[in-house]
Amino acid sequence: MPSAPPRPPFKVCIVVPCYNEQGVISHTVRTLLDQLTKLEAESLASASSFICCVDDGSRDGTWTEIEQLAGATGRVKGIKLSANFGHPNALVAGLFSNRSQADILITIDADLQDDENVIRAMLEHHRDGKRVVYGVRLERQVDSLLKRTLAALYYRMMKVMNDRTIRGHADYRSADAGVIADLERFGEANLYLRGIFPLIGYPSAEVHFARKERHAGVSKYPISKLLSLAWQGITSFTTTPLRMVFYIGLAMFLLAAGYGSWVLYAALSGSPIEGWASVTLLLITFSSFNLISLGIIGEYVGKIYKEVKQRPRYIIEATV
Repeated sequence: MPSAPPRPPFKVCIVVPCYNEQGVISHTVRTLLDQLTKLEAESLASASSFICCVDDGSRDGTWTEIEQLAGATGRVKGIKLSANFGHPNALVAGLFSNRSQADILITIDADLQDDENVIRAMLEHHRDGKRVVYGVRLERQVDSLLKRTLAALYYRMMKVMNDRTIRGHADYRSADAGVIADLERFGEANLYLRGIFPLIGYPSAEVHFARKERHAGVSKYPISKLLSLAWQGITSFTTTPLRMVFYIGLAMFLLAAGYGSWVLYAALSGSPIEGWASVTLLLITFSSFNLISLGIIGEYVGKIYKEVKQRPRYIIEATV
């Protein structure tokens, strides 16, 4: 019986979002090009595979470095956004712009703290029929204790609210061009990619790795920005906070009803409660809860406001 013909290698596009990565992006591109060369030798990636660097409105010399890399290697494409539109929008700019030019599209951060060596395992999963492969961090020892603790709490909380959440997964993933075409149908402005990819479905797999030290530069995600990202993920992908407001409000109503009954009983029995401390405490509690509730509701109203305006997610100023 004749053996099956060898499967052709994938044309791979690696999308690298960049923001103020001068002095870092050159090392990153060289490392990824070496990785593509190894994959070509194993017939997993074709010789026409390439890297797409998306400059998300950098204020340093990042774009100049990207232009130089594009001219020197012939395998680097550059996309310059007109302003800083944010990490998720830079990712989709690279994905949507290259969807028709590649079989498999991979996203990885410019700091290369996510291990580029597992790209080989990603492509092997695609050969086995998987359409999305998630890079999952097993170890985060290079991060601070506070950052690791907050990340663990966040993933546990998101898992409770949405059981499709993949713990330890950020934005290191691969997907075939058809999946990216389906992603393009999601027209929402508040784009939370870590939740949307599992929502799309299709056969998927995970590859695991230990997070590495950053080669150079500084992290673009301090604690404050990570907290903002977590809140964005919660409010963009689940209405659980709104439901919690209702449940807490119901519990506080029952508490107030019980307290009112006690005060009424004390007054009718001839032992009225003296002083205003308890009343003041309840007033402050209810007022604080009302303000927090309005803030949560306002967050959702604000997201509706952004969706209704239908502003573009990104604007491409130049390509190279």
